[in-house]
Amino acid sequence: MNITIGIATRGRPAILAEVLAELDRQTRPPQAIIICPVGPEDVAGIQERFPGVRIIQSPAGLTRQRNAIMDAAPDADVILFLDDDFLPAPEWLEVLDAVMRREPDCVVATGTVIADGAKGPGISVEDGRRILAADLPPADPLATSPHFNGYGCNMAIRMAPVRAHGERFDEALPAYGWYEDLDFTRRLLPYGTIRRLAGARGVHMGAKVGRTPGRKLGYSQVVNSIYLARKGSYPWSHALRSAGRHLLINALKSARPEPEVDRWGRFQGNLRGLWHVLTGQASPGRISEL
Repeated sequence: MNITIGIATRGRPAILAEVLAELDRQTRPPQAIIICPVGPEDVAGIQERFPGVRIIQSPAGLTRQRNAIMDAAPDADVILFLDDDFLPAPEWLEVLDAVMRREPDCVVATGTVIADGAKGPGISVEDGRRILAADLPPADPLATSPHFNGYGCNMAIRMAPVRAHGERFDEALPAYGWYEDLDFTRRLLPYGTIRRLAGARGVHMGAKVGRTPGRKLGYSQVVNSIYLARKGSYPWSHALRSAGRHLLINALKSARPEPEVDRWGRFQGNLRGLWHVLTGQASPGRISEL
């Protein structure tokens, strides 16, 4: 089975290098690693340190970069999309290979994130490695369970149905996407199952460099949810709850925000998005106006 790893990246060459160093420790190596930056500064020093990786280039935008990776891997049976700040445990690919062979109906496999810095101040590389070293794997490393969607920081896609049905990441979702993973993987449900892998584990560092500004993110939190509900890839009940939850959290925490989070900016973006939804002006691409 040809398993290719694809990493879209921007503005994090030092962190990307640490991720690639972890990938060198995989007990089952990938057939290829494709890195897709926006410009050469995003991968400064990478080719010299990791000559085996393939570097392609794409216009900015996570969905565009991930589509470029799929186009560059026509022979891949499975593409494992990793964020450029995700540290996988050494057995990640070994578990993925075994599950994909055993469960041919599995079209999306998402790993188990044992620590997620995206939900807090972030996790350093050193702490991420300590967390991985201390982690206790499950009794059955090949255990799987149904999951609602693939989590973009570590999700594997079986490429046969993607090619057969012409599925693509939605390039109407700009910047780093916001729910592009949910949209893409939910659209694959008619062709198979989405499974969470108990033994494919890792740490999402949630690096704060290269993040979307607060107002743009806040706008996406509201507008992207409604956009996907209208498409049919996200149930309305989930979309409304998601948009409302983010608006409420950002409003409540704006008075005393976390140091690493622009809550006021997010709340302003939420309100702009809500106004555009109510007045029929909403479009994910309008974050470029903020």
